[in-house]
Amino acid sequence: MFILVTGGAGYIGSHTCKALAQAGLTPLVLDNFSTGHRWAVQWGKLLPGDLADREWLLDVFCTYDIQAVMHFAASAYVGESMQQPAKYFRNNFVNTLNLLEVMVARGVKTCIFSSTCAVYGEPQWLPLTENHPQNPVNPYGESKRAIEQVLYWFSQAYGLRYAALRYFNAAGADIEGMLGECHDPEPHLIPRVLGALLGGEPVPIFGTDYDTPDGTAVRDFIHVTDLAEAHVRALAYVWQQQANLTVNLGTGRGHSVRQVIAAVEQVTGQRVPVREMGRRPGDAPILVADATLARQLLNWQPRYSDLATIVQTAWHWHRKTYAKVE
Repeated sequence: MFILVTGGAGYIGSHTCKALAQAGLTPLVLDNFSTGHRWAVQWGKLLPGDLADREWLLDVFCTYDIQAVMHFAASAYVGESMQQPAKYFRNNFVNTLNLLEVMVARGVKTCIFSSTCAVYGEPQWLPLTENHPQNPVNPYGESKRAIEQVLYWFSQAYGLRYAALRYFNAAGADIEGMLGECHDPEPHLIPRVLGALLGGEPVPIFGTDYDTPDGTAVRDFIHVTDLAEAHVRALAYVWQQQANLTVNLGTGRGHSVRQVIAAVEQVTGQRVPVREMGRRPGDAPILVADATLARQLLNWQPRYSDLATIVQTAWHWHRKTYAKVE
């Protein structure tokens, strides 16, 4: 039973391919390698290509008996989206529309979509619930919100069934050390901190004057293995219930930038070099999930998302593997 995983050579996509294989499903990994890595494709068949190539995409669906799509392929850097909004709407929104139209044409009716807490924008209350008003403060979040709307209307018109999984800050590395996070440039906090300890630049702290306990931004970090499991559970839910699903994936606990740096120092026993900078456009002060609905509907409980485990798994992978990958 083939599951097409777009962006399956990326960070979250590759971990989810492992989870799919463990669940007895066969991933088909579609990736253009703009940010993904060939070494991350360890489960399933690789299909190098781009969602912008509609004819090629249609041929993929004609060749393989695809039962569902897990859609990760997207540009996903908040700061970059503020500078290049056209790239984000083209790559995220337009290419997703290509994918969904081909799915409908070929009768594939299930899509598990990688959404984001960035659809909410500035929090009006915390923790963030799924019924929180959506007012994205950056083009990245806006592009994801637009895709959620398209999914809804495709469901109404064509019978598409979908799950929109709004996750918070993915972090950590595969529990068995087989996969990890590797971007160039690296925009995410924890790998940046670890990279600084492995000879990289000092860690930039974007904003020290937020209305938070220590002045730095607060985020809800969720282990990538827990995210992968949630995707497999969401697929089972949509299949079994024949119903759509929109849920947050997070822990309900927030950690500030300074708290993360302190956790890294505790795990590694090393001092992290930092440099304080001004706020980054498009960043909210605090983003913390209420993931009650995911726990209720998916029977999903994060197992590895305490900050110490996140840092330990990431440090293990970076220290042993990071310098070797390309």
